[in-house]
Amino acid sequence: MGSPPGRGRSSRAHVFRAALPCLLLTALESAPAAAQSVTPDLFNPTRGGFAAPDTLPTRRTAGVPQAPSDAIPAPPDPNDDPRKKSDAPATSRVGQVPTYGLPAANGASSSGYDSLNRKRQQPKLYPGQPKPKKPVGPGSPVPSATPTLSPLGAPRIAPPPSETANKAPLPPAMAGTVPGQPQRRRLKVDDDAFGAVGDYAGSFLIKGGLELSTGYDTNPARLQKPVGSPVYVVAPDLLVMSDWERHALVADLRGSFSGYTNNMPATIDGLASPSPVEINRPDFTGHVDGRFDVDRDLKLTSQFRLRLATDNPGSPNVQAGLQKYPVYATYGGTFGFDQTFNRFQVAAGATIDRTAYTDSKLTDGSTFSNDDRDFNQYGGVGRFSYELKPGLKPFVEIEGDNRVHDQAADRNGYLRDSTGGYAKVGSSFEFSRILTGEISVGYSARNYVDPRLSQLSGFLTSGSLIWNASGLTTVKFNTDTQIAETTIPGSSGVLVHTYAAEVDHDFRRWLTAIGKFTYGTYDYQGQNRNDKTYSIEGNLIYKLNRNVWIKGTLRHDILDSNQPGSSSQGTVVMLGVRLQN
Repeated sequence: MGSPPGRGRSSRAHVFRAALPCLLLTALESAPAAAQSVTPDLFNPTRGGFAAPDTLPTRRTAGVPQAPSDAIPAPPDPNDDPRKKSDAPATSRVGQVPTYGLPAANGASSSGYDSLNRKRQQPKLYPGQPKPKKPVGPGSPVPSATPTLSPLGAPRIAPPPSETANKAPLPPAMAGTVPGQPQRRRLKVDDDAFGAVGDYAGSFLIKGGLELSTGYDTNPARLQKPVGSPVYVVAPDLLVMSDWERHALVADLRGSFSGYTNNMPATIDGLASPSPVEINRPDFTGHVDGRFDVDRDLKLTSQFRLRLATDNPGSPNVQAGLQKYPVYATYGGTFGFDQTFNRFQVAAGATIDRTAYTDSKLTDGSTFSNDDRDFNQYGGVGRFSYELKPGLKPFVEIEGDNRVHDQAADRNGYLRDSTGGYAKVGSSFEFSRILTGEISVGYSARNYVDPRLSQLSGFLTSGSLIWNASGLTTVKFNTDTQIAETTIPGSSGVLVHTYAAEVDHDFRRWLTAIGKFTYGTYDYQGQNRNDKTYSIEGNLIYKLNRNVWIKGTLRHDILDSNQPGSSSQGTVVMLGVRLQN
């Protein structure tokens, strides 16, 4: 019995509907499955979703390459170097182990520590520019690769000459630039490798020395007929300097004692000798300078000084028939100020000094008073200077004083009280640190109370020059003018001009040769007496270390006078040692 027609078609329809999905799955079996994006556009047949890739919110931005087979970008690989550029297509992270955090050396730039030890990009240097040195350790400054610019704006190939010209190299230990050394205060440069080091007492630097020498002098008394004698010299010195940020205090004390083992004759040709029998001579020069800085432009200055000596051998001021030289002392001080107005500077001070002589001891055992040679001097000095440019500073200096003797009349009845002064113009200069110093010229005059004494006046020169001819040779020149008192009857005084030249040469750092030449004139105004002195000296210094020096000296002195019987010559040979600290 067959089925009804309606039920047969219904059964075939159910079979067809069941087989159709199977056929579709079989046809799509070779294509990969892809997820569908749920969007309102359900009829868009675009593969990968129901929306076009250009309308997706996660689409790639411009400039980023698109994956040819996938519209959705793949996340970057965290293990890749972020500085490395690659055009390879992004890969999927499906099936990979996720990595969290930043990769190694992610923040390393052109400088700093790089744990991957990658090669750094070297900075570009200009032609001729020195390569910067790498820091060795902590405390060393990092050199800059940026080139310095010249005044015209162009890169400077080398440092300007003025920064290194005529300057001794500074050791890194003193400059505080030793690799790995902490930053420290820059120490002062010590130009003398064999100079005294000194010791610190609080904030004061103290340097001391002692010279011991012995030799022979062919004519120590400077007689016309020479009489020689062995000689020994003891010469101590002391230098004390403050090391303060403001203010200053300096003490410079230098002395010597020359002792002779032989005595000079008491009489010559039946007359009293113009020279003492004992010719031992002390000599001391010391001064203490102080400065108080009120502010940047105003400073208060002061000086205390002492000079201890005797009359020079062969001088007409030395009495005949002396047992030994009378000693005189000149001591005093200066108190003033130093004010700066931009480039204009004013310095002024009041001076007070006293000169006193000891009594003369004669060969017969009696004494003779020298109170008539004692006097006080009161005065003032002022200097006005203007700095035209660095290294050139002209000035004008004016001085006036009044001398008052303890006794109105001297041993010959002359009134020696006087007033005088000087005026001079000059300049201090510094040319590339090769030629430095100060030089001036002027005129000096002195008027006496006694009308029988004429005015003492003359041309004066004063200066000090230092020429650094080379790193091994130094030339020095000094000149000075003084007005000294005298006991010669009818003579107003002595106008003294001194000129000295010195050449220092270092054969080695420990071997130095010094040559000196000194020329002086003594004009006894009112008596038509003129004396000229010449002195040529050579020294050779062997420096064992900073504390011990060995010194040899050879000197020849000449006294040429227009007075008969007053000229003389003498030669001195000395060998000694210097101890210093």
